[in-house]
Amino acid sequence: MKSTMFKKLDSAPVYQKVFDAIEQQILAGALVAGDQLPAEIELARQFGVNRSTVREGIRLLEHSGLVSREGSKRLLVTLPHYMQLASRASRALAMHQVTFRELWEASMILEPVTAEAAATRITDAELDELAANIQAMESEIDDIDRVVELDIEFHNLVARASGNRVLMLALEPISLLFHPAGKVILPRLRTQKRVLDAHRAIFDLLKARNPVEAKIWMTRHMADFKRGYEKTGVDMDTPLDIAMIEVR
Repeated sequence: MKSTMFKKLDSAPVYQKVFDAIEQQILAGALVAGDQLPAEIELARQFGVNRSTVREGIRLLEHSGLVSREGSKRLLVTLPHYMQLASRASRALAMHQVTFRELWEASMILEPVTAEAAATRITDAELDELAANIQAMESEIDDIDRVVELDIEFHNLVARASGNRVLMLALEPISLLFHPAGKVILPRLRTQKRVLDAHRAIFDLLKARNPVEAKIWMTRHMADFKRGYEKTGVDMDTPLDIAMIEVR
């Protein structure tokens, strides 16, 4: 007789079921951002569980960005900030050992389209943010860590200026992975000035509301990014975390 293939299933903790039940109501639209949840004691009564169990479920909801506290007691339904979603997605990408080639291919598809959309929708306030970003990079050009951070911020600002939340959410986890890639390239090649010049060119085209040229320049910028990585001699199909170790 064959040995047992499957292990017995463990039932989910009750607090997880509390989380699942409230999350389901939010995703279904029965609860929307700004709605107040019942107090913990009332939720415990409705679910038929201890208050401590409800509290654990609420903590999961708060960690997920679905619920926040106003003051010390009121529980309000909230929209998760895109950075919360992005950081979780980035961790997942890292765990799957994403390579530079995969990162670059996705960026080559999304970044030019995003720049094109931003050129038609960018506001004066968003242009001011990009200008401040460029000025900060210029003043801190010798600080590689800071340049990498500002590079990521620049691309995030362009994504926000696209006015397309799907593009913004899709690009955010990818842009966070630029950090290890940038830490591979810049210490070896010292190409901060080249990055800054590209950002200035893209900014000028966004300011001129020129979507065609903005798309072309962003494509050129992404192609240059790949060339820089290739010049480091690190295999493009090596997972980024391992590539950083090799560079060190």
